[in-house]
Amino acid sequence: MDWTSLYLKTSNLNVFILGTGEVATRRANKFLDHGANVKLAGNSLSKELESKGAVLRPLDDVDELVEWSDLVVIASGDEELSDHVSKIARDKLVNRADLPYEGNVIVPTSFNIGEIEISIFTNGKSPLMARQLRKKIQSVITDEDILEIELQDYARSILKESIDDQKERRNYLYKIFEDEKINEFIKSNQIDEAKSYIDNLIRGLP
Repeated sequence: MDWTSLYLKTSNLNVFILGTGEVATRRANKFLDHGANVKLAGNSLSKELESKGAVLRPLDDVDELVEWSDLVVIASGDEELSDHVSKIARDKLVNRADLPYEGNVIVPTSFNIGEIEISIFTNGKSPLMARQLRKKIQSVITDEDILEIELQDYARSILKESIDDQKERRNYLYKIFEDEKINEFIKSNQIDEAKSYIDNLIRGLP
């Protein structure tokens, strides 16, 4: 397996999508929701994509669109045109929905629970199982887990102001994670009280 999972900052990224069908629309929505500039080449554009700022261009403009883009997404049923775009985009980031391993970027199945984003990649072996694994993960992660993440982030930001050593900060974060009083606050959804308690704990550090 020669693929490595990474997260790409997409705010203000120029994304060209070849195609306007179901897959192209789904990819367009994903990138638009994460702040990218999206242009599509195809027959028509949904009102939802238009409302989000997507731009429709004619298929004759694909060369210009590839030049404009930082990332090219190929999601068209036109094999000849797809191969042409893939060839002229060889120096770009390229996601091929039709032939994933012909590109250098794969867009995995992903979903959000609160502010947490989880991606699943089965190395192309089973999109169906990716969906099933998603359901299992969603059933395991609780609201309490999300609140714990919020409190850990809060504690980290305070600890960074008072403790320079990363290992020492980590040790304190484990103590906070295991603190029974904080766990009680989380179970009763008393986030402000938990933050106040953490403030007092950190202020009392030696």
